Amino acid sequence: MTEMNPGPAPDIKTAQLKEQPTAVVRETVPMNALRDFFGRAFGAVTGAVQAQHVQLAGPPFALYRGMPTDVVDVEAGFPLAAPFTNAGGEATTVTAGTLPAGQAYEALHIGSYESLQHTYGAIMERMREDGVSPGEAMWEYYLSDPGAEPDPAKWQTLVVWPVA
Repeated sequence: MTEMNPGPAPDIKTAQLKEQPTAVVRETVPMNALRDFFGRAFGAVTGAVQAQHVQLAGPPFALYRGMPTDVVDVEAGFPLAAPFTNAGGEATTVTAGTLPAGQAYEALHIGSYESLQHTYGAIMERMREDGVSPGEAMWEYYLSDPGAEPDPAKWQTLVVWPVA
């Protein structure tokens, strides 16, 4: 697999999503600073959630609002088994959030994060074929830990793109 030959087309499925409580850090981040942001955000959320004794209900995710350019409005965090309570205070960066309910398209991306645009393009094409419009926000569940799996060709990312 290369950028010119991204491999087989992803298997795109439709899903009916249920609302999911989350704890997140939200910032506007330059694309080239996402890795540092994710490390900081996932660590902050983990600490805040543990302090409230709330159980994680899935893998880490990043929710993107709008189409990314050289910067992106992004939330990074975890789905939770129960709602998170905002701790308050000016220094608090971790806040309660939700992944919305509704119809969405999902595809499992296998490979490096740099090739995710191929999966997004395939989902966009499928939405066009089905006559639906993409929502303003989409998210990615990171099913592989790059610290545990150093080979980017084996990384798995579930892309979820709700319908408008």
